[in-house]
Amino acid sequence: MGELAGLFLVSWPAVTKHVRVLQNAGLLEQRRDGRIRRCRLRPKPMREAAAWLDRYRRLWSGQLDGLAEFLEGASETSAARPRRKKLEKNG
Repeated sequence: MGELAGLFLVSWPAVTKHVRVLQNAGLLEQRRDGRIRRCRLRPKPMREAAAWLDRYRRLWSGQLDGLAEFLEGASETSAARPRRKKLEKNG
């Protein structure tokens, strides 16, 4: 872990905490080799998460595109509509 911490501008305890989070999420395997801990990424859970996110990204992208078209149409319609004059109060 010390070697890994040296690659980043974070402390050894911070790296240990991040590795533990990745391990608990099933994204990383860790094994001991004497005094050295070897880490290995597990890409399958990340691919599954990326596929799930992609489905929702496409859904929301389509929804937001439709909203943008609606709002653009609404602003064009309001620009073409004559504006009412405000009545001035004489008092």
